[in-house]
Amino acid sequence: MARLKQWLKYALIAFVAFYLLTQPESAAGVIDAGLGGLMSAADSLSRFVNAVAA
Repeated sequence: MARLKQWLKYALIAFVAFYLLTQPESAAGVIDAGLGGLMSAADSLSRFVNAVAA
């Protein structure tokens, strides 16, 4: 089972590298969307904590 997990990890890394090299514009869009979502979540969490503290 451990060998399967290791193989899948390497396959995922290879797929991501292939995607980045063949579709850099699309990859940048995915990263941008992901970071935007994280920033939105952090902003929402900050607002919640400020509301609880007030």
